Amino acid sequence: MSETVTFFILNQKFVDDKDAKPETQQLVYYGLAIGHHLGVIDCFKPAMSCPLPRYLEWLTLIPNDDARRKLDGIPKYGEIVIDSSHVVMLAKGLAAMANDVEPDFLHWRDQLMTMLEMIQNEPAIQLIVRRLND
Repeated sequence: MSETVTFFILNQKFVDDKDAKPETQQLVYYGLAIGHHLGVIDCFKPAMSCPLPRYLEWLTLIPNDDARRKLDGIPKYGEIVIDSSHVVMLAKGLAAMANDVEPDFLHWRDQLMTMLEMIQNEPAIQLIVRRLND
């Protein structure tokens, strides 16, 4: 059995029609912003995945201590949340990564930077990152 690290993006919610009135335009974004409440189901979509051993190698390439420490929560705790409060710190840390590393590592950095930009543009979006057994 191998372990992977998977980044899930939460940028959509399913609203149970019987609990929500159609004229409530901002209900989904409000639900994203305040978290869980009755009548709303989170719709997590896998956005990026990598084998745990390669993820651990990738972490060593992030020179910024704060960014590396945040992302190191995945192997330690099994799950982390990345929200708008983490965007600037993680973006700075990832931007400091050298460009002369393996293509996989650059691809993961660029994918995560894209997701961080999405959060920057819509702060209600968040990422859930989990260590999973295949």
